[in-house]
Amino acid sequence: GRHKWKILGFVAFVVIATGVVSSRLTPIYQSTATIDVDRRAPTGIIGQEGQATPSANDADQFLATQVKLIQSDSVLRPVVGQFHPEPNTTSTFSSKVTNGVSEEEAPVLLRNLTVTRPPNTFILQISYRHRDPRMAASVANAIAESYVAHTYRIRFRASAGLSKFMEKQMEELKAKMERSASALAAFEREFQVINPEEKTSIVSARLMQLNTEYTTVQGDRVRKETAFNSVKSGSMDAAFVSSQGEAMRKLQERLNEAQEKFVQVKIQLGVNHPDYRQAASLVVELQNQIDTLRKNTAGRAEVEFREAVSREQMIQKTLGDTKNEFDRLNARSFQYKSLKQDAEGDKKLYDELIHKIQESTINSGFQNNAIRMADPALPARKPVFPNIPLNVMLAFLFSSVLAIGAVILADSLDNTVHDPIHITRMGTQVIGSLPSVRSWKTGPIVTIGAEEHSEASNGNGALVTQNKRSGSRTGDKERAAFDESVRSIRESILLSDLDNPIRTVLVTSASPKEGKSTFAAHLALANAQHNTKTLLIDADLRRPSAHVRLGLENKAGMTDVIRTDRDWKELLQEVPGVPHLQLLAAGPSSHRVFDLLGASLERILESAYREYSLIVIDSPPLLGFAEPLKAASLADGVVVVANANDTHRNALQAVLTALGRVKAKVLGVVLNQVDQKVSEKYYYSGYYGKYYSHYYADKER
Repeated sequence: GRHKWKILGFVAFVVIATGVVSSRLTPIYQSTATIDVDRRAPTGIIGQEGQATPSANDADQFLATQVKLIQSDSVLRPVVGQFHPEPNTTSTFSSKVTNGVSEEEAPVLLRNLTVTRPPNTFILQISYRHRDPRMAASVANAIAESYVAHTYRIRFRASAGLSKFMEKQMEELKAKMERSASALAAFEREFQVINPEEKTSIVSARLMQLNTEYTTVQGDRVRKETAFNSVKSGSMDAAFVSSQGEAMRKLQERLNEAQEKFVQVKIQLGVNHPDYRQAASLVVELQNQIDTLRKNTAGRAEVEFREAVSREQMIQKTLGDTKNEFDRLNARSFQYKSLKQDAEGDKKLYDELIHKIQESTINSGFQNNAIRMADPALPARKPVFPNIPLNVMLAFLFSSVLAIGAVILADSLDNTVHDPIHITRMGTQVIGSLPSVRSWKTGPIVTIGAEEHSEASNGNGALVTQNKRSGSRTGDKERAAFDESVRSIRESILLSDLDNPIRTVLVTSASPKEGKSTFAAHLALANAQHNTKTLLIDADLRRPSAHVRLGLENKAGMTDVIRTDRDWKELLQEVPGVPHLQLLAAGPSSHRVFDLLGASLERILESAYREYSLIVIDSPPLLGFAEPLKAASLADGVVVVANANDTHRNALQAVLTALGRVKAKVLGVVLNQVDQKVSEKYYYSGYYGKYYSHYYADKER
């Protein structure tokens, strides 16, 4: 609120300046050429390049790469050399050398070039700005054409480089293929032109057959060895399972029958019977045959066992030799197979490389490009810069934010007293405020004539103030408002404590030039206008000014009372036109009387207390001087005057703290020099303030 006109003025200045500057700027035109990127088009006509379709998953990376290519030196340099669109850049190709590099060798940069990609499209927009709309369109189209041609050149150079590389590789591969074929031929000659793989298969089949025979012979040897060991031990069961087992079984059956018959004959006929001897002979003969056959069986089993062992050993040896031959052939076969694979692989790679070279040669000559110009740039009819409505709107927004922010920042950094809240936080209150009166000059604040004296004597008129140099109506209103504020403050002081009426008021401040003497004089004048006897004591012995405010002299006063013990009543001065007001001036300044002010002032107050209804003491600034503290302890109340937006809060807090230490009664703070435009929140606080404000308004009407 206090700075609203400054804010409005700043915003208006910025907006108007922006509009004027924007209207005087050179208009800039923009033209845009559109490039279509077909990601589905193959890069060739034959081979894998003719069949492969680019993947759409890398579209963002691919398009970002193309944007960088459009802004590259290879694309821009031919355009700059043809049109020279920006003479203040390196595009002029001057011969200036910096750090050993000339501008002609440095990369070309077009500051007015913009390459964008609309979202979710495969389109690139090349935009260029220039003062000439035709130049802007020509440069945009030239950049697009240069970019398309550059992509052709890139593919052609890549294909040519690939062909050269493949030709070099083909020569090396051809030599390698010849070495592989020679090694394979030498290996075949070593095997007498027999395929080692076929020979390995024959030996492998033979090895499998021998392995089967060896297993069979080994099983036969085990069986015969078992039979031999059983027969050798004399077991009949073993004899039965031998090769003579059938004959042995028949003899055993005949022997059993003969033995049965022999037993029957022996029992029936006796031992002397011829049949007994015949049966006994038959048993013996059959037993001998069995024994003989058993011996023959054992011998035959041994022979068969020896033969089986010999056969097993022979087949085992043959099997080992065959296995060694198979291993040797297998190793050779692996070597042959490796040589054959190398030879075939080299030949296949050689043939494929020749095929690729042919495809690359054909594809490099076929200009199939997935990047093409879709829409050429045209000269623009309207400029894109300056945009005066947008500039003005932005200037209004930014200047408003800047001004308000600056005011808020300045207010937050301002440590002066400019709000009643600041004073309330210090433990006291604002009892009133004094508006700023710009028409006042140094000199008397009042002159009262005869008519004014008769009006003032009735106690109801307003204090008449005037300035000799300014009689304007505005000045009169300012002085009238000041006088009304003083009267309101007087009522607040006198009615602040009805039980203990205020009779002595000390007016002080934190530092000089805060208006305490002016306020003290006006306070005394306002009280005297109510036909009450009032005394104004100028206790500021260092820089006395009360006599100046009332238009009196300072020939004698308080200093004479202190130095010569003169009666203070003899030194009183009457204020012309104000019969109820008297002044005790400070008198000639003297450094020897400062420390004695307290005792003399105490005696004066004791004497004057019975004669005057209000005693106003104008004291020096409290910070830095000791006299005000003694005077404050003697007064019924202390009023501190502070300049709004000037007095530092810490200084005012120090004053209040010092008064608190001496037990002085602080009635409150009077804000001086308050701007009338924002002073409503300071004025007329309380019931009495409202009363006098209505009174003053009625009087004005």
